[in-house]
Amino acid sequence: MSKADSPSKGFSSIMIIIVIVALGLSIAAFFFAANALIVTQDVIQGSYFALIGIMGLTLLTYMLIQTRKRTLSLSIQAQKVATTILCQKCGFKNLRDFQRGDFIFKEAEGCPKCNEKMMIASIYREVKKKKGKKELS
Repeated sequence: MSKADSPSKGFSSIMIIIVIVALGLSIAAFFFAANALIVTQDVIQGSYFALIGIMGLTLLTYMLIQTRKRTLSLSIQAQKVATTILCQKCGFKNLRDFQRGDFIFKEAEGCPKCNEKMMIASIYREVKKKKGKKELS
């Protein structure tokens, strides 16, 4: 598997910076809450700072979980592309995997039946039917 085929398992650098800043602010809110409750005996201000710290950590955790789910669900799978080669003389048809440099009306290898040059007639992506969905007749 190449790097393009494998899903990314890490976070972007911007996401890491946002997480570090949010984590730092949440921890600072907890320190302010402790300071307000212990040193100044201000219960209301301490409660607000504690609430801000809890909300920050909760939102941070939710954001990380959602980002990880989205990263895993957005993995890109390589599509299978097929090339149809057709003999103009005898009508022999051959299917093969797409190769770099293929284009429609390009001359291909010789026909196994009549030894004439064959031509690429079509190039298409093979569509996989999704599992679990049934077609209604």
